[in-house]
Amino acid sequence: MSFSYNTKAELSRLTPENTCCAVAECYGMLLYGNTFNAREIKIITGNTELGKHIIDMFLAAFKTSFDIMPDEDEAGKQAYIINDSKKIGRIFEVYGFTKNELLAHHVNLSVLESECCIKSFIRGAFLTGGAVTDPAKSYHLELVTDHYNVSRQTYSLLLEMGFMPKETSRSGNYIIYFKQSTAIEDFLTFIGAPIRAMELMSAKIEKDVRNTVNRKVNCDTANVTKIVDAAAAQIESIAKIMNAGSFDSLPEKLRQAAQLRVENPELSIKELAEISMPPVTKSCMNHRMRKLTEISSTLT
Repeated sequence: MSFSYNTKAELSRLTPENTCCAVAECYGMLLYGNTFNAREIKIITGNTELGKHIIDMFLAAFKTSFDIMPDEDEAGKQAYIINDSKKIGRIFEVYGFTKNELLAHHVNLSVLESECCIKSFIRGAFLTGGAVTDPAKSYHLELVTDHYNVSRQTYSLLLEMGFMPKETSRSGNYIIYFKQSTAIEDFLTFIGAPIRAMELMSAKIEKDVRNTVNRKVNCDTANVTKIVDAAAAQIESIAKIMNAGSFDSLPEKLRQAAQLRVENPELSIKELAEISMPPVTKSCMNHRMRKLTEISSTLT
């Protein structure tokens, strides 16, 4: 499965604590989905976990089921459709609109009065209108809609939440996007996908280590390779500790050593020891790295 697929699968395992957040998440899915008008609501996805999540969310937000759903063994893209006018009318009412209004052309911000609801809305927008590339290849995350006002208002919400995305248009669609790896990490964490954020961070570290090797290979190949291989193994151990959620429980000295290693993958143990605060001996830094490796080896 792709990185984007796995990200949406991770998000699909979340259950909003409050009904207002379920309503907000469905709002994002509807405005960034396929069809949302007075005649039909349609969301199409090839992600089976997301499909189940959509059903659960509509029940939680509106106590409403879909009129047309795919068979359980149906492969490929799957459509979830509501065409009952009474159901659609009730959903419109939840968002403060009548069926005669162009609901899908703008965001009713009164539905998103709290930060938790804004977060849920943006999560929903990503689930049906978002994509993120494999970080091993490139860094790119985007939200796509064919409604200009929806895109502009979502952009403003992201600014309000402290993000600095960029905007563009393509083939009649309006796009909000991120190109910086740290911004994508923060975005994924914000909407509830910390595992994917950590995977992106690990891929970035690995890429940085590889780039370091390439930059130094013509200077002192043997020495650099030895340093980078050791650093890569140490960083892999540190990433494993982070993924297991055990990083914050480490002693302060080990956390400092781990942070130095992640931020300086090109440095030797001796150089790491020299920039430690306070400076320590090479033997001491070696001991701390071995301890981190030992801790990592005990984690599944």
